[in-house]
Amino acid sequence: MKWIDKLTKTRLRMFESSTGQSHVTEEDRFLFARQLARHNLVIIGTGTIGQEHMRVAAMLGRARVHGIFDTQEHSLDSAEKNFKKHSSDTLVRYADLHTACNDPAADALMICTPNYTHFEVLKVAMASGKPIFLEKPMATDLQDAAAIVDLSASYSAFIQIGLQYRYKAQYVEAFHEALERRSLGDVKTISVSEHRPPFLDKVGQWNKFSRFSGGTLVEKCCHYFDLINVIAASRPKKIYASGGRGVNFLDFEWQGVPSDIDDHAMVIIDYDNGIRASFTLNMFCQELYEELVVVGECGRLVASEQASFHPDTPSEARLQIEVPGHPAYRSQGVGYPPWIEETGHYGATFFEHIAFHRQLAGERVDAATPEQALWSLIVASAAQHSMAIGQAVDIASFCAEEGVGDFFEDNGDG
Repeated sequence: MKWIDKLTKTRLRMFESSTGQSHVTEEDRFLFARQLARHNLVIIGTGTIGQEHMRVAAMLGRARVHGIFDTQEHSLDSAEKNFKKHSSDTLVRYADLHTACNDPAADALMICTPNYTHFEVLKVAMASGKPIFLEKPMATDLQDAAAIVDLSASYSAFIQIGLQYRYKAQYVEAFHEALERRSLGDVKTISVSEHRPPFLDKVGQWNKFSRFSGGTLVEKCCHYFDLINVIAASRPKKIYASGGRGVNFLDFEWQGVPSDIDDHAMVIIDYDNGIRASFTLNMFCQELYEELVVVGECGRLVASEQASFHPDTPSEARLQIEVPGHPAYRSQGVGYPPWIEETGHYGATFFEHIAFHRQLAGERVDAATPEQALWSLIVASAAQHSMAIGQAVDIASFCAEEGVGDFFEDNGDG
């Protein structure tokens, strides 16, 4: 069976119901043979993203969702109800976080709780010694994020951070072209933009308040700063940002407290190696459009995604490599099969899970590390600080002021 790729077998199972194979017993199956899940997962936090991870795990089949924990009973009820659409497995519902993390039957933990809880939940989870997946942003405070990096360095297992935009089809291709094939030659500039609707509802509306989310550039845009950092392959040196609150939640209050979340920003980043980057955010659009433009000495790369919240409007990702003779000189579509894209974040979560399971099997992968996640937060936090003071921010000085200067000096490679 080694000649059949595991992903291919997953796809074959999706089409099993349409091939008239129901009469074939399990012992007689080869192409449609069921793969036994190798690992038991515990999902901590069963909101929107937690349920997405449950759905993807069930579909992928490399691990079994063994148990779930959340402080909100209605979130647990919703997760169980929705999970039944994808699996017949019975879920363990834990009474408390400590029990969830230390279940002897659990092989790995996935932390999907609100941003402001990540550090405290992670400390409990790390006491178990189990491999951990931690959703982005790693923390809402740079000192907490740096502490996570320090703790992870001596941790007996691994910690993977949920910066899954790396696995979107157009960015996988962009990384390959810019970093591996070096189709553009030396990279000179990087530009990323995101245009999208406002933040969705969350339990307790925590994402409408900077003290809980970390701020818009931390909560949402750490994905894009991670992409920029990977392509720049250097340490950020100086940042200038401008932005604020223009349209969204201007009159919104929750339990008498007004929202303070930003809805637009423009960021300029200078890197030590001379690369210059920019990022533009607008969160009061009707549809979603994001674009990465990388320009090198030999040409330009454009990777984009147009998506809609309307079910009758399909998403589309495209790639263009404006280098003479390149087969993608004219823009062309890229993407995953629809059944993968529909699992969540246009297939990125699916391949993020594959990376996690490969790490569980002892393989080295390109998943986001705590160190890389911290650098995305340093950029995001420095940009928010620049917006607040209206001036450019020197990254070395900013890190020292934030109490993470030692990390900056000791980990200059980014």
